[in-house]
Amino acid sequence: MSSEHPRITDVVFVDSLQLSANIGPDCWNRERAQPVDVSVYLHLQGPYLQAAGESDDVLDSIHYGHLTKVITTVVQSKSESDTPGFEGPDALIKAVTAHAFELAGDAAAEVRVVLNIPKMILLATGFSIDVTTIRGLPNDARKKKVYIKDLILPVIIGVNPPEREAKQRVMVNIIFDEDTRLGPSTTVNYPALVSRLSQDIEASSYLTLEKFVMQLVRSACLSSDKIQSVTVRAQKPSALTFAQSSGVEITRWRSMFIS
Repeated sequence: MSSEHPRITDVVFVDSLQLSANIGPDCWNRERAQPVDVSVYLHLQGPYLQAAGESDDVLDSIHYGHLTKVITTVVQSKSESDTPGFEGPDALIKAVTAHAFELAGDAAAEVRVVLNIPKMILLATGFSIDVTTIRGLPNDARKKKVYIKDLILPVIIGVNPPEREAKQRVMVNIIFDEDTRLGPSTTVNYPALVSRLSQDIEASSYLTLEKFVMQLVRSACLSSDKIQSVTVRAQKPSALTFAQSSGVEITRWRSMFIS
């Protein structure tokens, strides 16, 4: 039996704070404030919450009520009708991260911000950006993932004769892992990227989910220099009678498709 102890972790967080933010065009290309969910996780230095856990005094912690107020103030400051909005979702995340570090002071080792924008991708139920920033390191040391949730695509897929005649609903979830070393000057237009992928898929046909998923992974990896790796999970809800769905998940690095 190992004698190693689990790593000590202390986190103060606000989960899924529902706000309205002006972050650029929505899925109908309208420039106006749109609903967003903002989650912020303060990963604290060492056993920071030990004091509050023993004293039972909120003054020995980072007050999540104050964190909520900071997030709300930052987002609303650039979302009023008479003020210019954020220059995209990344700008909102950067602003929230900076204010979270300021609130926590030296107690915060890193800040993780998850921004969910439900109306960013028309055919998907969710679009979210997950960014972790480590104190004292440059921006290119950040970790950034982008999630496309439950994208519904009509596809000719399968080996049975009826499956070759009518399109089936395939549910797709995609995770993009960005290479942040390229800096903010290189950006990925995810709504346009998903639109291109959807059009290519709908114009094709497949015998297997494996081929379908691999084609999506390859196209997504090669769509931008900034995309470091891609994970695609595809599910056929109607494939099995007594199962909710069957599916395939594949993860590949962009470098694997570049000779």
